[in-house]
Amino acid sequence: MSSDRPDVTVDDAVDEPLPPIPKTGLRAYLREYFVLEEPTLGLALVPMCFLSMLLFTRHPLRTNFIFDEQEALLANPYVRAGFSGSKIGWLEAFRRDFWGLTPERTIGSYRPLPDIVWRALWSVGARDQSPFVHHWVNVLLHGLNGALMVLLVWKLTKSRPTSWFAGAFFVASAVVTEAVSGVVGLADVLGGTGALLALLALTTRAWAMPFAVFGATLVGLYSKESALCIVPLVPLAALFFSNRFHPELPMRWPRALLALMATLGAFVFYVELRRRLFPVVLPAELSEETIRGLPPARQVFAKLLRWYAQPGLPRDPLNNPLILASPEYRIAGAMRVYARGLGQVLVPWTLSGDYSSPQEPIPERLVFPESVLGALAFVGPVVATPVLGVWAWLRSRTRGTEAGADPLALIGFAWAWVVVSYFPVSNIPVLLPTVRAERFWYFPLVGTSLLLALWAVTLLSVVPRRISLVLLGIYLGFQCGAARRHAFDYTDDLVFWDATRHAVPRSAKAHLNYSVMVGARGDMEGRLAANQIAFALAPKWPMASVYLGDTLCRMHRVQEAIPHYLRGFDLGPGDMHLIALGVQCLWDEGQLKAESDLWTPLREIADRHVGSWVKYIVDDTRWNGEEHHGVDPKHRPRGYNEGPKTE
Repeated sequence: MSSDRPDVTVDDAVDEPLPPIPKTGLRAYLREYFVLEEPTLGLALVPMCFLSMLLFTRHPLRTNFIFDEQEALLANPYVRAGFSGSKIGWLEAFRRDFWGLTPERTIGSYRPLPDIVWRALWSVGARDQSPFVHHWVNVLLHGLNGALMVLLVWKLTKSRPTSWFAGAFFVASAVVTEAVSGVVGLADVLGGTGALLALLALTTRAWAMPFAVFGATLVGLYSKESALCIVPLVPLAALFFSNRFHPELPMRWPRALLALMATLGAFVFYVELRRRLFPVVLPAELSEETIRGLPPARQVFAKLLRWYAQPGLPRDPLNNPLILASPEYRIAGAMRVYARGLGQVLVPWTLSGDYSSPQEPIPERLVFPESVLGALAFVGPVVATPVLGVWAWLRSRTRGTEAGADPLALIGFAWAWVVVSYFPVSNIPVLLPTVRAERFWYFPLVGTSLLLALWAVTLLSVVPRRISLVLLGIYLGFQCGAARRHAFDYTDDLVFWDATRHAVPRSAKAHLNYSVMVGARGDMEGRLAANQIAFALAPKWPMASVYLGDTLCRMHRVQEAIPHYLRGFDLGPGDMHLIALGVQCLWDEGQLKAESDLWTPLREIADRHVGSWVKYIVDDTRWNGEEHHGVDPKHRPRGYNEGPKTE
């Protein structure tokens, strides 16, 4: 450190004299914009949106709908209703799930606001199979969230560098590329908007604040279920920072109570309205009979879940192996995933759109480095936050400083935000369909961006300016480069799954989906190689067996295909599409003539699974195959290179 460098604090870093610069030119303009001007929403919006566009925009003509986007948009009856002659009204979004399905057909995920946005934009892209406009909504909204972050941190700290760094770290964070680049990520990005607006609502007058918080909380909840983290965190922010937001009349505890009433009121309103507009059948484990047999503490939690009435979520061990884990191993696995996610936030070496089995398996033991690190990073902030809050309050009394401006209070709140906002998607309170996803970090990014901004200005205050600026430039450049590279992974379905299988080589799903994409483009040898890897990784996965058999069948190596088909049919007797796919190819290859010996093992499997799809399709094809030229057409799956079925 330079010996003649004056002592500065985090908040004083901006006031340190800068080297002489010309009074005109680009440097002068940038200095005035970022150093002299007070950050406002309008001022922050331009650079944050441009940064978001620079990092996440893809070529408008060289991209298509990939992965979940096909089902969420192209096959969504609500989104397509305005242009398909359907009578589904706009407000029907509140009576359907994220995929446009009614309660009796739902697969979970109740998020009306993204569906409304997609329906409004349907005529400007989706009908032509172009997701560019839908994708750009995410990009611009992410830039807006970055600007809201700048404004929020400015109101918290009155430190220009802290504010701008917070916005830059938020927008450039590579770990949320999935949420910004994937059209389905609109739910996360729009939910983040609700969370940031709820925090900024705390800066309004006391009489208006509860109404503003109530409205912003509803925006978050109707965008993404995990926005329920707003309920405890916004009142905590009011408790920590009311004296910063309202120095003349802090009313710390009354404002915190008003904020709590507003967030709780919004949450209850959201749940009760959903229960009435979107009634679902509760799972057996939440029945009154089952709840009565639980210990008292678990009874309370189960009753809360019963009232919350979460739509049933898919439970596929391939996508979330923790479904099969005991509670203690589930928590250990969740802590490992949390530690790895934090690592990606800080240093995004590898990013992927999929982490399915066996990439994130059930841990073999409870205690190992990642489970310990995850537990420390999870529990530590919960313990430290009240300590730091009280410490900051005591310092404000003895030193006459405002607790809201104290870095201790900022650090405590930011870490609490990270943990509490991640908890709903941690697989600890409830099991999710997905064991790990980078989009889960969009809400926690509010806290991590503030922490990184505090680190950046501290670095500026203790390390010579040129060195600290170089270090910060390298770090931000690394984040931007990782985000830009990962954004290109979403160019189209083939590029996406090719990048995914290289990023997470132990994901059977990644290899299998890549095989489908290369097969649709005529590369059958490439499809076979990827199929074989998927089967080796997940030999008990019905789809891996059936698709391997189907690849061989379509290569006219039908005798090699038969054992894989039979194994897959036996493993997945209830999967109509898999059974129909395999039986149809066997028919087309002439293996299911009336006198064929293959009917014997097929009927043996069918008779083991009475009442299943394999029983129905095998029997129906045996007796009616000549009439239908194989499987009944209404049961056949779409081709590999076709879009989703829309009816």
